[in-house]
Amino acid sequence: MKIGVIGNSIKGSLPDAIETLLKLGSKYNLEFFIHDELSQLLKKKVGNALLQKQYLPSSELVTESDVIIAFGGDGTILSAARMVGKSDVPILGINLGKLGFLAEVSLEEMEAFIQDVISGQHVIEERMMLKTTIEKDKSELYSLNDVVIDNSTSSRLIHISVYVNGEYLVSYSGDGIILATPTGSTAYSLAAGGPIVVPTTQVIEIQPISPHSLSARTVIIPDTSTIRIVVEHLSNEARVTADGQTEKIYTPPLDIYVRKAEYSVKLIKRKDRSYYDVLRTKLLWGSDIRLVKGKSDELD
Repeated sequence: MKIGVIGNSIKGSLPDAIETLLKLGSKYNLEFFIHDELSQLLKKKVGNALLQKQYLPSSELVTESDVIIAFGGDGTILSAARMVGKSDVPILGINLGKLGFLAEVSLEEMEAFIQDVISGQHVIEERMMLKTTIEKDKSELYSLNDVVIDNSTSSRLIHISVYVNGEYLVSYSGDGIILATPTGSTAYSLAAGGPIVVPTTQVIEIQPISPHSLSARTVIIPDTSTIRIVVEHLSNEARVTADGQTEKIYTPPLDIYVRKAEYSVKLIKRKDRSYYDVLRTKLLWGSDIRLVKGKSDELD
């Protein structure tokens, strides 16, 4: 099996985590390719005997790999999702973070789960991606979690009108708006008061951010819909952000179209762990938080 390796270089534990993975190569007949952005970091901190690996840029890494292993938290997997794009290469997340919903296993569980993947004892979940098109310059942004439209540098209101399949829905004045996939329902949308949606549900969330109206609520629409967001000229500069990582800034008026992308992303998941297990663990449902204080490993 050929494995592409990416990771969040900010994580202090990343070199040791990758070294642990590389040591499994001969044991399980694994071939590794490492993202070239990690080359300098690893050459400083990983034993020389393990450095005889091929460092590749993003596009070649994806082309050469059967699986992408992403070390970090949810943000690393969001980056990986855009990296793999239409390739159909599945992503396995190894959690080096805290509260995350996408990274599947901890570092301690990694070897056992890799054995499961080699033997086919795993499941592949298809996760919807969003495609956002900005009419002004025909830019396209892709996101696994969400796309957010808000003010870029000002605390003043942004004025937004929303259309679904060409039909007027509502206008908001507030801090902005989130268009979220079910995967992204536990990200910014949840913090803004949105619902939790099971990731395999075929819907898109429309979630206002701090709207100046008590009647403004989340709207859930079919994922076959096309959403048009009109940022009115009364607003200051508007920022369009995909997954909190890729952003563009424009001067209104602005027309933005958001729809389900033409491809999905594959995430490798455990057979013995459901999404509901993840929710209970990560959100401490059914637990007295006073009894788990200090046990941060339960959130890793």
